[in-house]
Amino acid sequence: MASAPPTIFSNKLRKLRRRKMLASAKSVDTARFVVDEMVEDIAERLAFLRHEPKTALVIGDCSFRLAGQIDPQGTTEADIVGCFDRVEIDLEQPYPDTRSSNDLIACLGLLDTVNDLPGALVHIRNALAPGGLAIASFIGAGSLPMLRQIMLAADGDRPAARIHPMVDVRAGAQLLQRAGWADPVVDSQTLKVSYSSLQRLVKDLREQGLTSTLSSRAPYVGKAGLARAEQAFAELAGEDGRVTETFEIVTLTGRRPKARF
Repeated sequence: MASAPPTIFSNKLRKLRRRKMLASAKSVDTARFVVDEMVEDIAERLAFLRHEPKTALVIGDCSFRLAGQIDPQGTTEADIVGCFDRVEIDLEQPYPDTRSSNDLIACLGLLDTVNDLPGALVHIRNALAPGGLAIASFIGAGSLPMLRQIMLAADGDRPAARIHPMVDVRAGAQLLQRAGWADPVVDSQTLKVSYSSLQRLVKDLREQGLTSTLSSRAPYVGKAGLARAEQAFAELAGEDGRVTETFEIVTLTGRRPKARF
């Protein structure tokens, strides 16, 4: 009997984080450059592949733009809302039977915080029609190097786990093979964003659902730790007083194998 995967992430915190993200998504002042980049990239991939699905499931797109661009005949409001609202999809459980014949599943910004990532990829594969296409994008291992340095400085001689482990391209390829995706492709792209303050960087992470959902909560930073973090930010800043942070987006692409006769 296979052992259960370790509980690294809190499902409760993940759902709460995503619901807060959805609640603020329509504000013009809300940062959403990560999901915007994912939407544009997936739309370009679909155009290049000339993949025009009749039924599709879009999960995790708080901007609701991707479903509008795909506009498959079988897409319903529930499909567009995905895991946020009317339909609460548990990424680590099999999808409902009614969703087992999708020509396309697009999953944005969710798979980096599931405890059983191989299982989640298997569930996506099983929810596809034979030959159906899956595209999953999420923040990967090359992300937030500046924040990592800043938080190490903030914690001093007692470093705490504040940024969760992330998947790189090599690990992504191994995961797709393990999950049985056909025609697997894994690649990544990098976004560079300049910040004038640590507060703005943290604000952007919160608004985009990129804060920690680790099941073991790190201790509160405190005033002294915050002062050290601010000092570290200043030391990393360039001549213009700004720090350039990196966001790496890893994208997994593949299909459900067609039946062989």
